[in-house]
Amino acid sequence: MGKKTGSLVTAIIPTYNRPDLLRGAVESVICQTYKNIELIVVDDHSPTPAESALSSISTSNLRSIQVIRHDKNKGANVARNTGIKNASGDFIAFLDDDDKWEPTKIERQVAAFQTADDSVGVTYTGQHFINEEGVTTSVHISKVGGDVTKRLLCGAQIAPFSSVMVRSDVIQRAGLPDERFPCWQDREWYVRLSQYCEFKPIPEPLAIRHVGKHEQIGDNYQQKRDEAYPLFLEKHRPLASKYGRVCKHKMEASLMRQLVKMLYGIRNIANLRSN
Repeated sequence: MGKKTGSLVTAIIPTYNRPDLLRGAVESVICQTYKNIELIVVDDHSPTPAESALSSISTSNLRSIQVIRHDKNKGANVARNTGIKNASGDFIAFLDDDDKWEPTKIERQVAAFQTADDSVGVTYTGQHFINEEGVTTSVHISKVGGDVTKRLLCGAQIAPFSSVMVRSDVIQRAGLPDERFPCWQDREWYVRLSQYCEFKPIPEPLAIRHVGKHEQIGDNYQQKRDEAYPLFLEKHRPLASKYGRVCKHKMEASLMRQLVKMLYGIRNIANLRSN
């Protein structure tokens, strides 16, 4: 599956009330050099329906486009899963509405699957971060590949959803992203996916992440501390323990480091605003 030329890719964009950013994300899908793409936009009950924001965009380069609107706001995690449930592609690729793709991203990932062993079920690219002035502030490249379960548990960083493509049959086996997580949903899902397949990195920054004033789900410290952190430990501490006490301790420490880093950033912002 997925080895033949022209495999269908489903691109999923969850969105809520960010029409300008959404248009940019959709346009980056339309501009892909790989053409066999169906696009699913899941509108999480935006005050103004997302479909109206896309009415002026030509989508003729896509295999198809579908806009699904939730009847009430359910959160980005549920929206992402709505897209997966309605996908027809051999591969599923995710794009947050405040991110974009470089034009060759999907082509490079499909090619990576075509040359990989059947054991590979996830490919992911690097990212570069752009501020509100359009200036690249940093680039992140990860080269973690193969059997990555232990390394993920011990704190290895892969990539956010906007960099990842997953074989649809692997999702069927591993299950959908866990909607209970207010954040770290990608990190938790990767651990589960890794138990059914190998990962293949593409060490090029082909996903564009925008950093600025717009709200991002990872910005809520209390949700990470009070909900995501204990839930992650509950789900994966037994698996980490199978790799030994050191792995279990590294997992716990890596999660705690993320919390401390986030808290430090919040305090720095507060200090800057008070000066």
